[in-house]
Amino acid sequence: MTERKIDGTDAAGAETQVSAPAGNAGAAAEPTGEERPGVVVRDKRKIRDLGTAAPGESAAEQAAEPAEAPEDEVADLPGPLGAELEALRKDIDELTRDLQRITAEYANYRKRVDRDRGLVTEQAIAAVLAALLPVLDDVDRAREHGDLVGPFGSVAEQLINSLTKFGLSPFGERGDAFDPTRHEAVAHKTSTEVTEPTCVDILRRGYLLGDRLVRPALVAVADPE
Repeated sequence: MTERKIDGTDAAGAETQVSAPAGNAGAAAEPTGEERPGVVVRDKRKIRDLGTAAPGESAAEQAAEPAEAPEDEVADLPGPLGAELEALRKDIDELTRDLQRITAEYANYRKRVDRDRGLVTEQAIAAVLAALLPVLDDVDRAREHGDLVGPFGSVAEQLINSLTKFGLSPFGERGDAFDPTRHEAVAHKTSTEVTEPTCVDILRRGYLLGDRLVRPALVAVADPE
């Protein structure tokens, strides 16, 4: 019986020769899978590196899987390649930290700008309202004398309602406890009718813009005897 030699390649890429009987080929068991003579057996990853599909793997599957070497093999690259890879990783880490720092600084900058913009807007509104307070004082005096009637009364009410929409609110009534942070005392007297410093007369009402003091109230204060 003569034998014919079939050239092939083993898994390591070296050429091998597999002997097979020339005759009565059907008598021998039919090799299957990777034992079939003449079939090149390679690792799927190595076959992908050569640009061919592995046995049982379609071209679409090959295209869907990356052909990069595993990370542990990349880390074991010898000599200059390993050193260059390590240097690139350090550069990436440093750039990532820089990006995170810049992102945090920009977020803080946006918050600061928004806060300053709100403060500037509030200061501008307060300046305009402060300029209109003398008009409101005249309205209060006209109301005390009973002159706030007719068309003048309607205009005064519209003005007050419009300013209230901006957050302006008056304060200062007889009987209020004296608060030096909100009241400006222009007169003092003693009284047996009070148990604490009390506003007994309001000479000019004060105004608040939200929680911000626009103008203190001028008051006369009675102290307990």
